[in-house]
Amino acid sequence: MTTLFGRRVLLRPLVAADFPAWREVRRRNSEWLTKWEPTRPPGAPDVIEDREAFTIRCNARQRERQLGSGYGFGIFVDGEFSGEINLSAVQRGPFQAGSIGYWIDEARAGQGYTPEAVVVLAKYCFDDLHLHRLEIAIVPRNGASRRVVEKLELRDEGLAKGFLEINGNWEDHVRYGITFEDWLERGPSLCEAWLS
Repeated sequence: MTTLFGRRVLLRPLVAADFPAWREVRRRNSEWLTKWEPTRPPGAPDVIEDREAFTIRCNARQRERQLGSGYGFGIFVDGEFSGEINLSAVQRGPFQAGSIGYWIDEARAGQGYTPEAVVVLAKYCFDDLHLHRLEIAIVPRNGASRRVVEKLELRDEGLAKGFLEINGNWEDHVRYGITFEDWLERGPSLCEAWLS
């Protein structure tokens, strides 16, 4: 199991045994998170309340890792589950790219854990997975998520209209990017600032 270490955060894939801690954080953060997430399809199990659905989700993430199409991690602070960060839609061939998404427990927000987790994951993506480009897409009014990319000074690459279905609506997203060339230039200072 791939475990990634930051200065204060530990990233590791979630497993079935994480369900009680995950459910507690998700229940407590329902209002904080639901407005930024896709709608659960009709008839789909509620992964927050259904242990088996959570286990299936963990197994699906494991298959994605095996296929190299996605890498999901729980964010742990002081040994406690505190959020998630995922690399999804990994494309090889001429793209060599992936998309990062994240969420953090509202009780941990604003303390720099999410930018640290993004730097840890970016380092893994560029140094170990040898990707060329990473993207983070954020609903414009999601100020908390935008502060993460602003702290890291990631490049604003413009607005994608109707980019994703979020909470029942097709939402525009601001797309932020970083390439391997950017990482060569800025990676050492990002690691110094967030991981040392």
